[in-house]
Amino acid sequence: MVPPANILLLLLLPVAAAQMTPGSCSGCGPLSLPLLAGLVAADAVVSLLIVVVVFVCARLRSRPTQEDDKIYINMPGRG
Repeated sequence: MVPPANILLLLLLPVAAAQMTPGSCSGCGPLSLPLLAGLVAADAVVSLLIVVVVFVCARLRSRPTQEDDKIYINMPGRG
């Protein structure tokens, strides 16, 4: 079931779109090449940062927290 707020938003979206006149956006032309290249580079850096953080967190969780000399039977990965 969709929450009532989302239904209201979906119903009002065509009304808001009809209120906009074509060409009313000032400065919405194509982006300059340096600005576009900067946005792509920033997106790549942020994506790489997210991948590195996830990789580091996954490696930290995969390490055993303590080593003991006990032999665990029927416990895969422990002994």
